Amino acid sequence: MKIASFRAASADSYGIVTDGGVIDAGRRLKDFPTLKALLAKGSLDALKALGGERADYALKDVELLPTVPDPDKIFCIGVNYATHLAESGHPTPPHPMIFTRFANSQVGGGQPMIRPVESERFDYEGEMAVIIGKAGRRISREAALGHVAGYACYNDGSIRDWQRHTSQFAPGKNFVGTGAFGPWMVTTDEIPDISKQTIATRLNGVEVQAAPISDLVFDVPALIAYCSTFTELAPGDVIVTGTTGGVGAYRTPPLWMKDGDTVEVEISGIGVLRNPVKDEAVASATRAA
Repeated sequence: MKIASFRAASADSYGIVTDGGVIDAGRRLKDFPTLKALLAKGSLDALKALGGERADYALKDVELLPTVPDPDKIFCIGVNYATHLAESGHPTPPHPMIFTRFANSQVGGGQPMIRPVESERFDYEGEMAVIIGKAGRRISREAALGHVAGYACYNDGSIRDWQRHTSQFAPGKNFVGTGAFGPWMVTTDEIPDISKQTIATRLNGVEVQAAPISDLVFDVPALIAYCSTFTELAPGDVIVTGTTGGVGAYRTPPLWMKDGDTVEVEISGIGVLRNPVKDEAVASATRAA
């Protein structure tokens, strides 16, 4: 299944994305008003049972939200592809490099990624997100994939100068609306081996990043095992697995996203996360209008 969170008719919901449109599950499954609530109850089968119903909305008529709008935790993994390690000059780390994002730093597919007024160094980072479907603590590598509900595209948009104020990445990764998550989650039954997929990022139609998911330094089971050691992973939590080489900061000259650009992250078997880029002032004026 492709599962998206969305806004339609002034209400937030979630549902199944089909060729015919979007089936509104939030309206039908009253006990599970959000995707996170559904995952917490382990009720993906209840959602799957709606797959044959008629779509409520055309995809173009809904506003896509971040796939999980209200995660308890978002863990992002730094420099987790060999090509990105090489371009950034970092040695291979002995353990995953982890920082966190806040939910309000994310937008959904098709929504503007916002370049804040404080910086012009707005960089793209095409990544794969792992959505946790089953709670667990100290999860073994062997059991890890059994805790995954699905996968989505992610753009870990980075305000590079703020990221580098200190050795801690959080300020440059948490400006409001700078990351993108979506356009939907594809459940694991559709992708039994995520390592066989590929990822690519395009800026204004030009490919700027590309790699197989198998190039991850720490793969999905390793990340789940590590993160679940220091905290309990809960349904709806998100692990954003890192970006490959080709980011704008290490190009000559640097390549920054700017107002009017369009950025896409595509993962085979999942889809394309496409977002326009807007300056903060422009975005505010648009909202006010």
